[in-house]
Amino acid sequence: MSSATDTATTGTPATFKPKKSVALSGVTAGNTALCTVGRTGNDLHYRGYDILDIAEVCEFEEIAYLLVHGKLPVQAELNGYKAKLRSLRGLPASVKAALEALPAGAHPMDVMRTGVSVMGCVLSEKDDHNTPGARDIADRLMASLGSMLLYWYHWSHNGRAIDVETDDDSIGGHFLHLLHGEKP
Repeated sequence: MSSATDTATTGTPATFKPKKSVALSGVTAGNTALCTVGRTGNDLHYRGYDILDIAEVCEFEEIAYLLVHGKLPVQAELNGYKAKLRSLRGLPASVKAALEALPAGAHPMDVMRTGVSVMGCVLSEKDDHNTPGARDIADRLMASLGSMLLYWYHWSHNGRAIDVETDDDSIGGHFLHLLHGEKP
């Protein structure tokens, strides 16, 4: 019986008792080797590593390598990975043109989504998304999302096209360099 019916027949509204939401507590949403959440409480593990252990000693690019390649890199692999990411920071002219068309009031997530959509059209992917191809896509996105966001920001707020290719060692350093216009 609905509360409207209760009110109509008895003259008093039914008492509403909200249920405690348990959302997906205890429900397996899927199996993955990438991450486990809350296996033993409020913990988070990436590829078997407790995030609290690796967050103190690893750089972002090391964690990215772990997630994309399945293992923590040795120094030579990390150096090569950082060089690869540096080489992927640039944006095609058509992506820049699309970003320039977006208003200053656009939400940053909408800006990045639009940039990714245009990039996906102009830098075509193979039909077969094998593991190496999927890794290349992930690397391109990691390397270029900051470039997209900050190119749009400087264009839409200051009318200034910026050079998005820097020689900064890290994605974080690259982002700060583009944001402030100088090396961090």
